[in-house]
Amino acid sequence: MGAGDRADAGDGIDEIEVRDAVSAPDAEGRPRRTTRRFPLFTKDTARPEGGGRAASGDLPAPARQWPVLLVLGLVGVGLLVTALDVFRAGILLIGSALLAGAVLRWLLPSVGMLAVRSRFTDIVTYGVLGLVIVLLALMAQPDPLLKVPFLKDALHFTVDS
Repeated sequence: MGAGDRADAGDGIDEIEVRDAVSAPDAEGRPRRTTRRFPLFTKDTARPEGGGRAASGDLPAPARQWPVLLVLGLVGVGLLVTALDVFRAGILLIGSALLAGAVLRWLLPSVGMLAVRSRFTDIVTYGVLGLVIVLLALMAQPDPLLKVPFLKDALHFTVDS
């Protein structure tokens, strides 16, 4: 039974004609030449790698998104501790939450809404921001826990007495 015989069989299925190797059917089923160039206007976006549910679909939404809720919860506790006038501990908690987000993004195959961009970009972004926040918290005045010798000299060159 050939392609013409199937169309004549009356089953309501029309054969799709493919003109060349790079043609594909459009929404109405007509063959249309596709291109490898990006479209002028983006109609949808791809889910980032690892952006699937962090737990099975039959669990409630908070359980499916536990990685992002963990990071946001730690940041919230850090902001609360900072608001209660324990500045250094609160800021260290915020930086540590971002570092934990980088570790979760690196270790877990699916992290839900914690995945925003590619895995590499997310890890670098969370890691660098978390590390900078932790280092700034450790260098904060008064009585810094981390002393960087060249910063004092740089300050003397920028501020005239």
